[in-house]
Amino acid sequence: MKYFKKIREYVPVDPFLIEIAGVDDAWASATGRQDKIAVQREALAIPLRGLRKSMILGRNRRDVHESRWTTGSVNFPVARAFLDDIAAELDADLGRAKIVCLPAGKRVFPHIDRGAYYRLRGRYHFVLKSSTGSWLKAGDEDVRMREGELWWFDNDQMHEAFNDGDEDRIHIIFDLLPAEMRSRAAAATDAARAKAEEVA
Repeated sequence: MKYFKKIREYVPVDPFLIEIAGVDDAWASATGRQDKIAVQREALAIPLRGLRKSMILGRNRRDVHESRWTTGSVNFPVARAFLDDIAAELDADLGRAKIVCLPAGKRVFPHIDRGAYYRLRGRYHFVLKSSTGSWLKAGDEDVRMREGELWWFDNDQMHEAFNDGDEDRIHIIFDLLPAEMRSRAAAATDAARAKAEEVA
């Protein structure tokens, strides 16, 4: 397969699900995904890492490379530790990350993640809950990801997802900046900062 690669399997998911269930109104605290991103309107999300707003510096949000842990992420230490461990194992820097729920019968509509931020990073899905397996398509390929599996996929391709099961589908979705791309991301940040200083 060109657009998908399984990274890990048989990762125990119960600690993550217990952690999510233990946070009151976890899915209700942030509605930006369904309110502002049309192709994601049927999905719920818990932001763990987001763009660093102070570093927008006149750029479109999809071109901002800097990210940080959200204040709410302190409620999810198991998820945070997992993300830190994966980034260290793959010699990469964590980008944006969220826990995403796609309810039964709902979909993520076809789209490409556009912007400089995405061009430098890999997109990963860690499946926490999916009774029938999570169907995801990218380009002309599709897979069915199983609980406890971690996958990379190419979000430069047109991609979509559909929950054809009868239960919520829950993933941790996150981005990693590979070591070989660090200098390019830093250069983009420096250029944006210099431009912002010129305007000021």
